[in-house]
Amino acid sequence: KLVGGRVRGDGGVDIAEAATLRNALPGQITLAVSSELVRDLRDSQASAAVVPVGFPDVPLPLIEVDDVECAFSQIVAHFRPPRCLTIPASPSPSLPDSARVGPGTQIDPSARIGQDVVIGARCRIHAGVVVGDGTIIGDDTVLFPNVVLYENTRIGSRVLIHAGAVIGAYGFGYQTREGRHHLSAQLGHVEIGDDVEIGACTTIDRGTYDATVIGEGTKIDNHVMIGHNCSVGRHNLICSLAGIAGSCRTGDYVVLAGQAGLSDHIDLGDGARVAAKSGVMQDIPAGETFAGLPAMPEKEFWRMWVTVTRLPELRKKLKELEREVAALRGRLSENRDAA
Repeated sequence: KLVGGRVRGDGGVDIAEAATLRNALPGQITLAVSSELVRDLRDSQASAAVVPVGFPDVPLPLIEVDDVECAFSQIVAHFRPPRCLTIPASPSPSLPDSARVGPGTQIDPSARIGQDVVIGARCRIHAGVVVGDGTIIGDDTVLFPNVVLYENTRIGSRVLIHAGAVIGAYGFGYQTREGRHHLSAQLGHVEIGDDVEIGACTTIDRGTYDATVIGEGTKIDNHVMIGHNCSVGRHNLICSLAGIAGSCRTGDYVVLAGQAGLSDHIDLGDGARVAAKSGVMQDIPAGETFAGLPAMPEKEFWRMWVTVTRLPELRKKLKELEREVAALRGRLSENRDAA
């Protein structure tokens, strides 16, 4: 009833917990997302499993559903209801007269809200958050502890910004005059679209004159750095420790894997993908996958990698050939001397 699935086998088995396939014990329910896991499920200690429709028979009760991950999430939440960080109901936070806060929004007393700030309805502003002057925040947005929004930041609705993220810090731009580095203009701001999630300790720098933009639906992992004047498209996935230098542009549905890096002024087309630890030094066309340092088309990278893995073997063959050539030269020299 909880997940609306169809039971195959004994529906009366007692279940007290939920666990993943590798860790499941007797009395627990697990999941198998595809028929490729039949053998693993048969070897599991689990007492039941959530599986996709048409899953092969195994010797334990099954619940068939259309979406295994969604159904299993509901089951886990049933046994272990999620806990949310609480915000004290009182004392009321100190707000400047120029700030406007929508109905149902909760603000921790330790948060600092600047002048001319607008916060939408049903937002949650946790402990230690700093919201700079002139910032606008949409509805249903959550700022976890110690998030910092510099002045004039624009945040959409249903945005999650995790602990320690800094939005709108100065961009890393300097002009060298008379032997000294002088900070460039820092007159822009950051705009974040609806349904964006920003991971813990991620930093997004403001534009020099205009906005650094994060498109709607984009998900950014922990410890990501996005430089000034960047424009990140819609529904991007940017994994942990990725770094994007200033003035880069990404299309929609772009993926940057962990520790990927983009040089400045790089353009990535829609659906472009960058493999982990790759260093992008050139534009990537739409739909292409690049890998390596410097990054290159994926097929080219793997051809090169296969060659690199064969280098010890090739070196050994080269040494053998050098010995054979040396031996032949020796025999030729002996023949010339004999003649």
